[in-house]
Amino acid sequence: MTEPRQRSFPWYVVAAVVFAVGMAGTTLPTPLYGLYREEIGFSQFLITVIFAVYAVGVIVALLLAGNFSDVLGRRPIIFTALVLSVLSALCFLFEDGLPLLFVGRVFSGFAAGLLSGAATAAVTELARPDERARAAFAATAANMGGLGCGPLLAGVLAEYAPHPLRLPFLVHIGMLAVAMVLVAALPESVHRPVPRPPLRPEGMVVPPQTRSVFVPAGLASFAGFSVLGLFTAVAPSFAAQYLGVDNLAVAGAIVLTVFLASTAGQLMGRTGPGRALPLGCAILIAGCVLIGTSLLAESLGVLIAGAAVAGIGQGMSFRASVAGVARAAPDQQRGATISALFVAAYVGISLPVVGIGALSVPLGLRSAGLIFVGCVIVVASAVTVHLVRRSGVTEPRTDTVGR
Repeated sequence: MTEPRQRSFPWYVVAAVVFAVGMAGTTLPTPLYGLYREEIGFSQFLITVIFAVYAVGVIVALLLAGNFSDVLGRRPIIFTALVLSVLSALCFLFEDGLPLLFVGRVFSGFAAGLLSGAATAAVTELARPDERARAAFAATAANMGGLGCGPLLAGVLAEYAPHPLRLPFLVHIGMLAVAMVLVAALPESVHRPVPRPPLRPEGMVVPPQTRSVFVPAGLASFAGFSVLGLFTAVAPSFAAQYLGVDNLAVAGAIVLTVFLASTAGQLMGRTGPGRALPLGCAILIAGCVLIGTSLLAESLGVLIAGAAVAGIGQGMSFRASVAGVARAAPDQQRGATISALFVAAYVGISLPVVGIGALSVPLGLRSAGLIFVGCVIVVASAVTVHLVRRSGVTEPRTDTVGR
C-alpha cells in the first residue's frame, strides 16, 4: 500500500524534480547548434530541421502511447522516458555527423511525449487533497522550468567548462541516473487493472460539439508554441549574428526567459478560459511586436523584453486553451481531444521554425524572423477578434460540457 508513504512525504515534489530533469534534456542542445554548425558544416535551415524532428517524436509518442500510463502505471512510462533521454544524450555524445543528431532528437521527442502526460499525472496524483493547488503549480513549473533550464545548463557548461559538446550531455546523463533512482522510490499513483486491458493507441479526436472551442484554442496554441520554437531553435543564432552575443551562457539565459515567463503566464491565467484566452493572445501579439522591433533595432534588451511578454501571453493562452477544451469535450473523449490540442501545439513548435530556416537561406535570418513574427501576429489577432466577437465561445454552457 502506498497511501501511508504518500501521506508522510511530499512525493509530488520528487515527481516534479524527475519531470524537470527529463524535460531539461529536450532543450539541452539549443545553445550548442552553432558549435555543431561549425564542427560539421551545415546551414541554418538544417538547424531548424534538426530541432523540428524533436516535435515529430513528441507527436508520434502522444498519438501512439499517450494513454499507456493509464494502463501500465505512471512509473514504468516515466522510467522509459528517462531511458530514451539517456539514449538521446548518448547520440549527441558520440555524434560524428548529422545522422546521430537527428536520431538523438527523435529519441528526445519520444521521451518528452511520454513524460509530459505521465509525469504531469503523477505529480498531481501523488499530492494530498490539501496539496493539489501546489502540485498543479509544481507540474507547470517542472515542465516549463525544465525546458528553460536545459539551455542555461548547456550554455554555462559550454562557455565556462571544457569539452563544450560533450560535458553538458555527460552531466545530464548523471542527472538522469539520479532521476531513475527517484522513480524507483516513488509510489505508484495508478491502480493498474487486472487483467490488464490491451494497449491500444488513443489517437486524437475532435468531437463535433467541441470544435467551436477547439479551433480558436488550437490556433492560439499553434501561435504560442511557434514562439517557443523560435527561441529554442533560432534565437541563439540571431543573437550571435546580429547582436554580437557569442556567450553561450547568455544565449541559454535568453531562452530561459521565455519559459519562465510562460510559467508565470500559466499562473496568471486563472480568470477563466473565456477571458484568459483572448487576453493571452493579445499579450502574445504585444510580445511579437517587441520581438520584431528587436530584430529591426538589433537590441538585446528589447529581445529579452519580447521573450518575457510573449512567454506570458503564451502561458496564459495555453492554460486557457487546455481548460476550455477539457470543459467542452465529452468525458469519454476528453483525453483524445486534449491530445489533439497538444498535436496542434507541437506542429506549431516545429513547422514555422522550419519555414524560418528555409526563408533564411535566400532572405537572411532577420528577414525570415520578421516574416515569422508577422504571421504569428496575424494568427493571434484572428483568434482574438473571433473570441471578442463571440465572447461565449470559450465558456460553454454547463448543459453542453462533458463534466
